[in-house]
Amino acid sequence: MSKLGTLYTVSAPSGAGKTSLVNALVQSSPEVCVSVSHTTRPKRPGEEDGVNYHFVGRPQFEQMLTESAFLEHAEVFGNFYGTSRAWVEQQVAQGMDVILEIDWQGARQVRKLMPETVGLFILPPSLNCLRERLTGRGQDDASVIEARMAEAINEMSHYAEADYLIINDDFNVALAQLQALITSQHLRLTRQARRHATLLAELVPQPSGA
Repeated sequence: MSKLGTLYTVSAPSGAGKTSLVNALVQSSPEVCVSVSHTTRPKRPGEEDGVNYHFVGRPQFEQMLTESAFLEHAEVFGNFYGTSRAWVEQQVAQGMDVILEIDWQGARQVRKLMPETVGLFILPPSLNCLRERLTGRGQDDASVIEARMAEAINEMSHYAEADYLIINDDFNVALAQLQALITSQHLRLTRQARRHATLLAELVPQPSGA
């Protein structure tokens, strides 16, 4: 295989700007895509099957579980969510970089099955900033905000399990750092050696009999 992509897990507390950063990265980088999860929850108005999620019934999801078809899976509010291992492996084999937007527990599951996965964690610049971002959405009352803050603090306590860390203080700076991470992985020796095998053989010929 002359070109292989990289699998990334991107974790962050709610309000850190993870989804906005990933969306901006995908728009600027055609070789990067975001994994579309399978879910048993009903499709909401405006959602498209295969775009927002792969919507499946519980029997199908459970069958996929028995077949070990998921890199990771979780139950959230009575609905199941999972990442297709076959789809991810296919995209990576075709040279695409795949991003999984996932919590620390899911990232841990993925790394067990695919140890070469690159883990990234995104943090806010301060707790006050995180609270302002969550409050600024204007969708939740104070008790919900406090619950989200507690959940965010728990999520952030696992940042050290990632390989890379970005502090999203300035969006454009954080996006440039994310783009630099993707570029740096493209330049890794193992990946470049596969991509430029012919050139390297010409530039540095192996001694006869080696």
